[in-house]
Amino acid sequence: MDAIDREILRELQQDGRLSNQELAQRVGLTPSPCMRRVRQLEQDGVIQGYRAVIDPEAVGRGFEVLVSVEVRRDREAVEAFEAALQDIPDVIEAYRLFGSPGCLLRIAVADLRAYERLWIEQLTALSGITEVNSQIIMKRVKDHTGLPVN
Repeated sequence: MDAIDREILRELQQDGRLSNQELAQRVGLTPSPCMRRVRQLEQDGVIQGYRAVIDPEAVGRGFEVLVSVEVRRDREAVEAFEAALQDIPDVIEAYRLFGSPGCLLRIAVADLRAYERLWIEQLTALSGITEVNSQIIMKRVKDHTGLPVN
């Protein structure tokens, strides 16, 4: 990957809807070689997809919680827990961690009452859970804007 590929990645992370013409102009290429490079980056799996960034408030999910979860440390319990998370749409990110806590979840719901319902009816009911701790997000200080591609 050369400097032009990295510039293409920076530009597309800022605006994935750029036309090929505009992207080519920004990175100093003509449209045809620019398109070839983008397609190669997609084919190589460097570019994994394109998404719209949605305002959580606009879709009734402005209440976000970070939840640390301890799961019994055996393969069956961990696999069952991770599979069950796939069926909970309010869990928008999930990470298995080294050490403690064993798992970190990011949850987006409408409000505190919706989170309480999720906590009681779904999270604590999952098999293998030994502890659930919640941290309510007060303010988003820095948003994910893409990966540095220096």
